[in-house]
Amino acid sequence: MTDFRGVAVSTVRASRKIERAGVNALRALLEEHEHIVQEIDGGNDHGEDMIVNFTRAGKRTPYWIAIQVKSGKKYKRANGYAIPVEDHFDDWRQSRIPILGVVYDMKKRELFWVNLTEQLRSVDESPGWVQVANSSMLNPETVEDFYKEVATYAGDARMRIRAATDDEALTEAVRARKGLDPLTAPNPLYEGLADIALQYEERIKEIRRNLFRSLPVLIVVVLMLWAWPYQIRFVEGSSDMSPVLWVSNLYTFMVMMALTIFFEFRAGRFPIETGKWLWMIAANFFWLPIMDPGGDRGWWGTCWIWAGVIVPSFGTKLLLLTFVGFAVDRKRKQREAEI
Repeated sequence: MTDFRGVAVSTVRASRKIERAGVNALRALLEEHEHIVQEIDGGNDHGEDMIVNFTRAGKRTPYWIAIQVKSGKKYKRANGYAIPVEDHFDDWRQSRIPILGVVYDMKKRELFWVNLTEQLRSVDESPGWVQVANSSMLNPETVEDFYKEVATYAGDARMRIRAATDDEALTEAVRARKGLDPLTAPNPLYEGLADIALQYEERIKEIRRNLFRSLPVLIVVVLMLWAWPYQIRFVEGSSDMSPVLWVSNLYTFMVMMALTIFFEFRAGRFPIETGKWLWMIAANFFWLPIMDPGGDRGWWGTCWIWAGVIVPSFGTKLLLLTFVGFAVDRKRKQREAEI
């Protein structure tokens, strides 16, 4: 649209006058009775047009409400009025302050209200529209009853907001109308990760279970990496045997035991005896470099060198015989059951 000079000018929507009529009428009524009204600008509108703090005897109360205002013929019904729920179902029913709906009948110049939060908490799915009764009028004669009813509901539902200053209270009311409880309010930094976690919840649970099962393996590996240079130094000072071969032989046996424990966990069994032997062997051999870091204590070091040869040799054979035997017994029983 252009003016008489041919310059483009912005236009105002015809519906804006109708929308503002209801907001203006409601605001004037509430402020006339000394209630504090804070309008919500369009950019922050999440289904409400204003936030109201009730007052008594000139003092602010802990009762706050948010109000969705509708004006125009399309909200009129044969037996009253109705407010569309649209995509606000969860927001309105989960709000921590009451969300009210007000319809302004422009022809009658009258306001009618309904507690949207109360109505929607009584259903499991969005009804599409919330009915507003003809009898629920909001005017100078009924505004006191309106306050008492809403305040009672807010009190019973523990929807109170207390703060040291008006600004703090308003900030908390804005959070409450979005259903943001300080104890459960989302942290934007982790919301995306939470969505991914929910999408792959079962897979993540399995990964978490496997991480727990793999703790023996992980702990043994960390200890091995830490102890490797000390073990090498101990063998070099105690024997002419190849230190790398000796340590590798010992480490291979402990890894086999740790892996056995991991797969037993996966099978749903708890290998207590294998676990005891693993930690006893690991504790003794990882303790050596601390007691004899140079490996130069003569016969004492030589005895442990031979123990490091004999234990893995017999231990590996015993491990294989034991668990292969268990597996053979299970398979034999399965075949017998199938026959």
